Amino acid sequence: MDTLLTAEVAANSPRFRRKSSTLVDAIHDLPQKGELAPAQLYSTESGRLFHSGRIVIVTVGLPARGKTHISVALARYLRWLGVKTRAFHLGDYRRATVGPGVEIPHDYFFVNVDFTSSSALIVYAPAASAASVLLRQKILKRCREDIYHFLNQENGQVAIYDAVNPLSAGRKSLAKEFAKHDVQTLFIESACDDERIIEENVRSVKISSPDYVGWTADDAVKAYLERVSAKIPHFETMEEPDLNYIKMINAGERMRVNNCSFGYLSHRIVFYLLNLHIKSRHTYFARAGTSRDEDYKADATLSEKGKDYAKAMSDTLLRHREEERQALIDQGGSEAPLKPLIVWTSTRRRTVETSRFLENLGFKARQRSQLSQLNPGVCEKMSEKVIRRDFPEEVAKHEADPYHHRYPRAESYHDLAVRLEPIILELEREQNDLLIIAHESVLRVLYGYLMACNAHDIPSLEFPRNEIIEIIPASYNNEAKRIIIPGLPDEMVAPSPQDIEIPVPPSGVVSPTSGIGTPQEGVDGPQQTSDDKPKFGI
Repeated sequence: MDTLLTAEVAANSPRFRRKSSTLVDAIHDLPQKGELAPAQLYSTESGRLFHSGRIVIVTVGLPARGKTHISVALARYLRWLGVKTRAFHLGDYRRATVGPGVEIPHDYFFVNVDFTSSSALIVYAPAASAASVLLRQKILKRCREDIYHFLNQENGQVAIYDAVNPLSAGRKSLAKEFAKHDVQTLFIESACDDERIIEENVRSVKISSPDYVGWTADDAVKAYLERVSAKIPHFETMEEPDLNYIKMINAGERMRVNNCSFGYLSHRIVFYLLNLHIKSRHTYFARAGTSRDEDYKADATLSEKGKDYAKAMSDTLLRHREEERQALIDQGGSEAPLKPLIVWTSTRRRTVETSRFLENLGFKARQRSQLSQLNPGVCEKMSEKVIRRDFPEEVAKHEADPYHHRYPRAESYHDLAVRLEPIILELEREQNDLLIIAHESVLRVLYGYLMACNAHDIPSLEFPRNEIIEIIPASYNNEAKRIIIPGLPDEMVAPSPQDIEIPVPPSGVVSPTSGIGTPQEGVDGPQQTSDDKPKFGI
């Protein structure tokens, strides 16, 4: 169910917030007050980090250049670090104000070079009727009010204003207005003259944007390109020497930075954008096969059943990719060959050996030491009964906070999240399809990043061995679905034990706790159980 507000509700809601339409990727939902982010290193009384004050990031660029993708990706990364961040998509305010199923005026997207300084967020169209001008003023006023409320009343630190912002005079006025409220401004322009990237972005928006629900691919592409044509004659690329801005050219091929007064957080943003691109690619998660000895220190090789699993997983994934390509062709999509598939594993033997079947078929496999599972410490190979008897205080701490607690000489999920930051940046940089073969603990943290899960839920994410998880990036939010690996024996896909609070299990065991599961096949969102516990499917 899409949670976009109707026009009547929106008119009475000055602080409209977009919610994730799939209820899977929570990037558009603010965390609960006082909740620590997965990779947050410390907290402050104000809730703001890095001594960076308040910042408004303003996107600049024509439609189909990846502005929304950049906004959502940047919000995902900053919130992962603990920076209270919110993306304000002007298109959401337009849809909420106009109402579902209501056509916007044909001249709504026209842009005029005249700019009124009375309101830094008001832009006029050359042939727009008075009704269109008033509608735009109403929408922009509501967006600006929400930005100020987030920064002033909700202790927000970074607000991302996602809109075209095509005129130099308008951008300068915008920076002056925010400066009056002691808010820094950073502009990010996504410029693109590569027609292939633009076409890919248009089709991506067609699939994921609420504007085109129920449209055919060709009609959506045509409508979007007409919107682009309406803006092109009046767009001014960023050249202002007195503004802080970052210009990304052709999906990250080049980057230009105009640094007037960058602080630490702004430099972190630049570093992240250097690793970001807007090209579409799929990410797959798979468990490693079972090994001969599940001892963490032994690092044993795959068992015979583990080898059977590795082959079945590889065959299932390759077959699924071909089926997806054929389905796209049948719907009138491109007949281009599949993107190359890159495989990442940890340096542990069972993950490396699980990738061998794909490697023997010519797929590149790379080992990453950061992808190694949680170190269970002194509790390795202990039963739950023994752990509760020998470490009652540690068990109590773990039950109170399973994400941040670490058993003696062990790692916590927070430790793992910090360790995985280089992997996350490299994941953002990867332009090919990617398969990550790792222990369930690692997949939980990476999935938590891509789906904006809160830290409390990450330890209870479930990744049964008979599933491959596919993450599909889109402009507004990522989508996840599972691919079933058929024919695996029941003992390899054991049911998850209930109410057991122990450290990370060995590779042959499924989740130690019940909780959030993987999405059901063909289902993009979770289903709520009777006790309101969040689950992807039952």
